[in-house]
Amino acid sequence: MSIDKTSETPEDHVVENPEAAAAAVTAIDPRLLVREQGLAGYASEFKRKMKAGDLGSIPVVLGLVIIWIIFQSLNSNFLTAGNLSDISVAMVGTGMIAVGIVFVLLLGEIDLSVGSVSGVAGAAFAVLNVTHGMNEYLAFVLAILTGTVAGALHGFVFARIGVPAFAVTLAGLLFWNGFMLQILGSNGTINLDSNGLVAKLTSYYFTDVAAAYALAIGVTAVFFLSSFYGNKRREAAGVPSRPLSETILRTALLAIVAFAVAITYNQYKGLPLAVVIFIAVLLITDFVLRRTAYGRKIFALGGSVEASRRAGINVEMVRISVFAISGTFAAIGGLFIASKIASANQGAGAGDLLMNAIAAAVIGGTSLFGGRGRTWNALLGVLVIVSIQYGLALQGIASPIQYMITGGVLLATVVIDAVTRKTQKTAGRA
Repeated sequence: MSIDKTSETPEDHVVENPEAAAAAVTAIDPRLLVREQGLAGYASEFKRKMKAGDLGSIPVVLGLVIIWIIFQSLNSNFLTAGNLSDISVAMVGTGMIAVGIVFVLLLGEIDLSVGSVSGVAGAAFAVLNVTHGMNEYLAFVLAILTGTVAGALHGFVFARIGVPAFAVTLAGLLFWNGFMLQILGSNGTINLDSNGLVAKLTSYYFTDVAAAYALAIGVTAVFFLSSFYGNKRREAAGVPSRPLSETILRTALLAIVAFAVAITYNQYKGLPLAVVIFIAVLLITDFVLRRTAYGRKIFALGGSVEASRRAGINVEMVRISVFAISGTFAAIGGLFIASKIASANQGAGAGDLLMNAIAAAVIGGTSLFGGRGRTWNALLGVLVIVSIQYGLALQGIASPIQYMITGGVLLATVVIDAVTRKTQKTAGRA
């Protein structure tokens, strides 16, 4: 007996299976309904995220506000334009290194060599430019490339030979520190030209008030355009997107913060060149991680190596390139640190630099377990660390106490990260 299927219509199926039809109607992503419910919708969405462990940058932002309030109550000079400007310049060197650490942490790995690599970069520039008279721009590029080569070498040993990243980079920490001492020679310190390229990285300020306001406008415009066109693409793909009103509200909030920062800079020396470079780096690296195929491969690799391999991702090349990126940013950070002290010496890259760089990435919100984080986390994290350092220095508190407090903040952040992952697994989101 044959059945005439041509007479069937979609309506016939709806009538025959009303339960399936009802399920299809109700199976709607709840995020699509949030904006339609107004403030109540956003409140319920916030509660859902908190229960699921999706805290985002909320803890670190609240922590930063609390830190600033405490230190301002202890010393009225903490939130002055001069001190805040100094904090923003001082954080760039460590922040650059932390950007590279973010890339490595996204893989679920660690790079312990960045402190020593940063010292090598500063020493290489000083030896090439000051000792041997090489053109400062060429010496600058070669100094950065030393970091790239060092990072790529670590990545090669890790990805191709299979030595754990911890062991490889620990060996790199010792080797590059010795290499730095060797090229600096018996003197141990090489002073840089105070008017040279590297020195100006942290000493140059755009004194025209228009510069700070132009940066504020630029950052706000980039955020709005990125959000606007991103929402358009989501709407075209039929996935949840923010309405224009929410995008405008977020842009307005960012504009308030950006112009407040601009006003603060203009009350002191002006807009620091170091901050401009750092913001540019954060914008570029954030775009690479979130908007390119390469960035998606890094996140995929941090989620599951085997799944990434089966998906056709060249795991070895991604790993090598990520460690090369880490070495590159370590070198850039080292040049900013050398700029701050106007010299390259045997103490470069030592002390708490390595721990501060890793702590900055983790405190900012990058997961130690891989697969979650953004380069903007480096900005938030290093701002917390340097704020603590400057606040304690204003109080005349000794370095041992500073180490203990910074360590406590780092431990609290790691605990929050671990609890967040556990909560997400419970909620079925990890």
